[in-house]
Formats: sequence, C-alpha cells, structure tokens
Amino acid sequence: MEDTPESFEAFKKSFYYGSRSDMNFKFLADMSDEEAGAFFQKLLWKMGDALNDGDFSRVTEHIIRAQARVYNQPGRFVYEDAPFCTLRAPLTQLRLGLMSSSGHFVEGDDPQPFGIENMSQQEAEARIMDFIKTDAQLSTIPMNTPTGKLRTRHGGYDVRGSQADPNTNFPLDRLRELQAEGALGELAENAYSFIGATSQLKLRNQIAPVWLEQFKAEGIDALLLVPV
Repeated sequence: MEDTPESFEAFKKSFYYGSRSDMNFKFLADMSDEEAGAFFQKLLWKMGDALNDGDFSRVTEHIIRAQARVYNQPGRFVYEDAPFCTLRAPLTQLRLGLMSSSGHFVEGDDPQPFGIENMSQQEAEARIMDFIKTDAQLSTIPMNTPTGKLRTRHGGYDVRGSQADPNTNFPLDRLRELQAEGALGELAENAYSFIGATSQLKLRNQIAPVWLEQFKAEGIDALLLVPV
C-alpha cells in the first residue's frame, strides 16, 4: 500500500507541532491555504532575486512581515478575567524569582525525562504526547549559573533559538543586569524551569500550588513568569 500523500494543511501544521517544528515558521499553522501559498510563492521569488544579487535582507523582511501579520490577529484563547495581585512594594524592595516553562536545566543536572539519559531534542519532540500526559518536573537552576552552562530540551517547541541564547526565554543575564543597574532588589537564590508541555489541569490544580508553597518558603516575594 502506498503512503497517503501529506496534505498542505498537515504540512503547515507540522511547523507548529510535528516533524518540522520550527519557531520561525510555526505561524504557518494559522494561515489559510491561500495565504500560505502566496507566502511561499513570494518567498521563492525573493530567494531567487537574492541569489542573483546577494542581498538576502528581502527574504528576512518577508518572513518577519508574515510573522507580524499572523501574530497580530486575535488569539485562540480569550479570558474574561485573570488572577491579579498587586505588589506590596516596588521591585527594588522585593526578592524576585524566575520561572519559565522553557525546559532549561543546568549542565550535569539533566532531569532525564522518562528515565532516559541524554535524551535528544529530536526524541523529545517525537514524544510530545507522552510529555503532555506526564507530571511537570521542576528543574532548580542557581541564579548565578553562567548561561553557557544552561541546556534546553522541550518536546513542544523548536529550541534552536533558546540554545543559541538562553536569555530569549530564560533571562538570567537580563535580570542580573537590571539588578546591577539598581532597577531590581534582591534576586532569589534559585531560578526554575520545567517543560510546559504537560498535563495542564494537573499542573494548575495540584502541582503549581505545591511549587507556590516552596517559593514562599524560600522567601520569594514575586516571580517573573516566562511562558513558552
């Protein structure tokens, strides 16, 4: 039996979650077939022109314009209200922590999802459905960790940008810079990260409250949350 040809719709979505996971092109999943077709046609034209004159800036501009146009549309989820808590003091007088759902961990302290040592990013992406069914696992990252010692693995997104610069979604350097400038008070001893592709209801109702008590016990007054 011949394999079923991949539909254009499946092709577009594969950049969001799937075999072609790519943060630069995940916006394709939210384009209509007509919009995506026009995008690729113009992209090929601009690449052809760039091959002739060596100016690839028009290719970059075309991709960025498409990203901005799609991401400027109304989101999939609308919330009429949300939890809100005012800060009891300015940030310069608080102990600030950091937590991201980016999947970072310190080199040598691999959380070993599913008990697998040195799991590759490719395998993590292939097991996205397993991650979604598994409890979130919190990695503790000392706030003074050099970003060169950070590693990233996540089944739910293309981590190349995060690997190139961890500050894109785990901004340790930026927080330390702000503290040095006097814009922030004390930084917590530890920062935290976990793989956000997990059971969301269990995370919200059972796991996050336990984490919250841990953060309170560590004297953290406020958390910078970086969702991925």
